[in-house]
Amino acid sequence: MFPSTSRDTGREPWADDPSAGPSGPARGYPPAPRTGPAEEGDRPERKGPRRLRKGGPGRRPDDESDEEPEEEVPPVPVRRPLALTVAGFAALLGVGLVLGAQTSGPGHRLPFAAIIFGVQLLFVLAWTMAMRPPALLVVALVSAATAAITDVAAVRSDIAGLGPLGYAAAAGLLLAVLGQLVRRVDRVRVTDSLGGTLLIVVGVVAFATLIVLSRIPKGTQAITVCLTAAGVALLVARLTDAVAPWPRLAPQVPRGAAGVVVGAMLGTLTSAVLGSYLVGFTPTSAALVGVVSAATAVLADLAVGYAEAGRLMAGEPPTMWVARHMQGPLGGFALAAPAAYAMCVLFL
Repeated sequence: MFPSTSRDTGREPWADDPSAGPSGPARGYPPAPRTGPAEEGDRPERKGPRRLRKGGPGRRPDDESDEEPEEEVPPVPVRRPLALTVAGFAALLGVGLVLGAQTSGPGHRLPFAAIIFGVQLLFVLAWTMAMRPPALLVVALVSAATAAITDVAAVRSDIAGLGPLGYAAAAGLLLAVLGQLVRRVDRVRVTDSLGGTLLIVVGVVAFATLIVLSRIPKGTQAITVCLTAAGVALLVARLTDAVAPWPRLAPQVPRGAAGVVVGAMLGTLTSAVLGSYLVGFTPTSAALVGVVSAATAVLADLAVGYAEAGRLMAGEPPTMWVARHMQGPLGGFALAAPAAYAMCVLFL
């Protein structure tokens, strides 16, 4: 016979046995927090499909209102009268240097040295006012003294070489830095302005290489070819910017790529034409030295524009109007002068 009671009588239920009661929480205890995935009815509805964005996760249209739109920087307008004025200054500077080189001869180099010294003073004025290094007056005076010393050394040295010019450049840079370290106010900025001081001193010395080049055989012809190519390149580049500054290289720089390319090409063509008439040159050799001078001149002029735009974007006050726009052509010829010396020594 079977017992009248069940076998499970008096047996404790296991903890994992399903409860026979209602599925709600036990009386007297708060409901446990929900840790599992949400029910379908509890999931909030999406307001729109997720869209992929470049470089980040997808976002919905309602997320766009939280982000601020990026401000577009309007391009700097190109002023045609200014571009024409700078082009005329570059042409006059090139003509003056080329004609001054023609007056140079054995025992008659002082007129050319005087022209070079005047251009060096213009370079010091423009670049110190544009870059504004610490102890500006000290840097300007030291650079002018360095210009005079390098010109005298280039004229009176027994052997035409760049050794005395290098010593003068090192001494000038050292004196300019020491002059900036004297005052405590200028001492804080001397590290940041070291590059600018170096450019001013080296640019002054670079013009003196033309005097040394005039003492080398074929040097006067090389000056004529190289500086004519540089002058034509700067002139055409600025004229093209006045007519068609396209395509813009940067919105903050009022220059176009067409002017840079066309200027370098026409400068090279002009040097090749001159090479067919000058003694000691051929169209090929003249074009070779001319393309280097033309390219360096237009690129230096363009770099000056980028540097000026960077200073304005950094919040620095604009410099003197005349000095700011003389800086580009002067920098172009300053870089073309040692390039002409190097091409004459290495390839002619």
